[in-house]
Amino acid sequence: MAPAAAGVNGGAMRGRRVPPPRPRFTAPPGLDDIADLAERALADIPQPLRGMVAGVSIQVEDFPDEATERDMGLESPFDLLGLYVGTPFGEQSVTESREHVDVIQLYRRPILDYWCDSGEDLPHIVRHVLIHEIGHHFGFSDEDMERLENE
Repeated sequence: MAPAAAGVNGGAMRGRRVPPPRPRFTAPPGLDDIADLAERALADIPQPLRGMVAGVSIQVEDFPDEATERDMGLESPFDLLGLYVGTPFGEQSVTESREHVDVIQLYRRPILDYWCDSGEDLPHIVRHVLIHEIGHHFGFSDEDMERLENE
């Protein structure tokens, strides 16, 4: 897919931000590919969310671990695309030290399975999972998250 930078007769569009080209995959994206998509998506999400997750670690694994599967009551490891693990933003204290860094966990194989089944754009799926995990963690409704995704 070519970036949306070319205008009529190939001239550059002035005054418009040109997004970086989206990656094309000829093989299943690996862990690093999903992490790269997540970092790009995080850098591009609306400021209210980006500010709330400053310092949050993004980790990509193939599947949730057995404890997460059990704790979440999953029937299959493919049932979970992502998970936010950490202290809610409104409960964080500046006077107490925190033992762990907040983490957004993305699960590559369930994301790829969803991508193949849905036919949606992979960067869009990764961005949606990020916003979904961040939003629910901070108590946003589905409507709030949809509005933020569309900004």
